Amino acid sequence: MTVTFFINYLNHHQLPVADELYRLLGENFHFVATFPRNPEELKGGEDYSNRQYCLLPSENSSHKEKAIELNLSSDVCVYGAGNLDWERERAKTDKLSFEISERWFKRGLVNVLSPRLLKWWWLYQTKLRNKPFYKLCASAFTASDCRKLMTFRNRCYKWGYFTEIPQKSEPKRINAVPRIMWCGRLIRLKHLDHVIKVAYQLKTEGYDFSIEVYGDGVLRNSAEQLIHELSVGDCVKLMGNVPNHQILEAMYNSDIFLFTSDRHEGWGAVVNEAMSSGCCVVGSDAIGSIPFLINDGQNGLIYRDGDINSLHSKVKYLLNDPDECRKIGQQAAFDLQNVWSPRMAACNLLSLIDGLSTHQNVKIKVGPCSKAN
Repeated sequence: MTVTFFINYLNHHQLPVADELYRLLGENFHFVATFPRNPEELKGGEDYSNRQYCLLPSENSSHKEKAIELNLSSDVCVYGAGNLDWERERAKTDKLSFEISERWFKRGLVNVLSPRLLKWWWLYQTKLRNKPFYKLCASAFTASDCRKLMTFRNRCYKWGYFTEIPQKSEPKRINAVPRIMWCGRLIRLKHLDHVIKVAYQLKTEGYDFSIEVYGDGVLRNSAEQLIHELSVGDCVKLMGNVPNHQILEAMYNSDIFLFTSDRHEGWGAVVNEAMSSGCCVVGSDAIGSIPFLINDGQNGLIYRDGDINSLHSKVKYLLNDPDECRKIGQQAAFDLQNVWSPRMAACNLLSLIDGLSTHQNVKIKVGPCSKAN
């Protein structure tokens, strides 16, 4: 079986699953990086296009010929956002295909006016609707958006972004003073101000803790001012931008990870990394990854988006019960290793392909490629 991915870039979000598929399929797997390489889009700071399975059709004429041929001949093709021309050609065949996408309505129904959405919707209705195209949902809200758009009915399956799973030989450290971590760009949709306000509430109530904030952005000055106004500089530290390996090390040394983005956050791969590091994640219910990855109270905690009191109560619960916090973090690491790992994503995708190809019931109950509602 030949499987070919057509996705904009081979960055560190795509690499783990791509490597696993190459391990399983060998030369029958290809990754077509459809956009010219752009350092800003590498995100992990490295160029992975030297992988044996990677083709660069925008830079190499022989790669382009190969990609065109694979688009028509591959048993299965998987398309990322922005690759409608490749999908249009694929629709001339009757071969199994998938789309990967986050949610469409990040800004609500106003997104219906998006030219990109309208172009995609017209392609689906005119070319893809009656073809064996299925949706891999890189957000817990993608299937709902598809229903609103009358697309991919009963053809939506869970997907996401998959990060490397750390292999630690030593046990996770136990901190005498609970360590809380936040990581992201300092921009409005991330809502670092909610974290700072919760820190003020907890400090006022007499709790002993530390919060380390990693990242930088246009709201850094605003964050510094709020920290000063609320007098929480002794327990909230802005660490700035640091290399990714230091981020991962900080996660491993933290007890709690706060993920406070709103509905504009498509997936948020940082939650994969935090959970696989054994942190107890407290995440907003509006984030694309949270309803897929977290079972509330079992491998993380979910709070109501934008509700600072809800966030405060969840963090307070963990500070009051360190053993429960540690137990939840251990379950998170187990689930990322055994349910949401790159290896399980690759294996489940091949199982889903087999089931759809042979018209059998797909028996994946949880994790990647299980049915998305």
